[in-house]
Amino acid sequence: MKSAKVAILSLFCLAGIFAGCGSKQAQYPIKIGLSIDTLRAPRWAHDRDILIAKCNEQGVGVLVQTADSNDQLQFSQAENLLTQGVKCLVVVPHNAKSCASIVEAAHKMGVPVLSYDRLILDSDVDAYVSFDNIKVGELMAQTLVNLKPKGNYVLMGGAPTDYNAILLRKGQRMILDPLVAKGDIKIVGDQWSNDWLAVNALKNMENILTKNDNKVDAVVDSYDGTAGGSIQALAEQGLAGKVLVSGQDAELAACQRIVAGTQTMTVYKPVRLLADKAGEIAVALAKGQPLPVPPTTTNNGKKDVPSYFLDPIVVTKDNMVSTVIADGFQKKEDVYKDTPKDQWPQ
Repeated sequence: MKSAKVAILSLFCLAGIFAGCGSKQAQYPIKIGLSIDTLRAPRWAHDRDILIAKCNEQGVGVLVQTADSNDQLQFSQAENLLTQGVKCLVVVPHNAKSCASIVEAAHKMGVPVLSYDRLILDSDVDAYVSFDNIKVGELMAQTLVNLKPKGNYVLMGGAPTDYNAILLRKGQRMILDPLVAKGDIKIVGDQWSNDWLAVNALKNMENILTKNDNKVDAVVDSYDGTAGGSIQALAEQGLAGKVLVSGQDAELAACQRIVAGTQTMTVYKPVRLLADKAGEIAVALAKGQPLPVPPTTTNNGKKDVPSYFLDPIVVTKDNMVSTVIADGFQKKEDVYKDTPKDQWPQ
């Protein structure tokens, strides 16, 4: 039944290549395949649209499929894209390890693979474009530590199958561990939220609060969506706004929580810069052109992958307007919709 379900879903997604992206994309002489883990998080639609526009500007079409966080389906969809004659695969992996099989299948057909935002492990992937996720984790933890240098801290990670979640945790621990060693900070909860789902973070946080009699001062949460789950659990105990909470991606709901005071910060990763860089590299790979000189490499367990990292930005209530709103990533009227207009910042 499972394989039949995957086959049916693959057919729907294959049809979606033409219905969703339109025949316009299929008509380009050179095409790139974009395999996205999920569109559940709002940011991925931004990535998709900007990447398509960047490639189209250079005369290259983009065929898109979304795997809905299903490993087998993502592999099947990648094979579908390869049969469509794409000259490069851009992959946002659901599972960092299992997507190595996508790289292997693509290379057998002479198609290069660009790992987008998340690194594909144990593979001969051709290039990697992302933000420095260790740095993102450091920014989360440091922002909370600056506000609460002592106390009980919770680590709320994302999907353990996503290598980004591991890197984020590494960065967080680089800031926190010295303070733990000094006795200033105590880690009273350390959990992962499968598939980055808020409902899993909610359950994790409820259990942590129960175990610690609600004595929690800060939650180093790795993603805005799971931060929403953590904050829901805090709100049920009357602690929302009293406990510091981090996040990342500058999602609208998170920005609204920040201006309302229930979430402390988010890390904004300017998607336009990321997608533009990915489009530039993917087109070069598709056309067999030399790549820009990578500023660094990242070892994925098999090789040192040429890597292009961009700088993340801390966003709080104080700089909301000058960052995500000034960039056009979120609209002021949406972020401040629950704030009286005479209190909107200029």
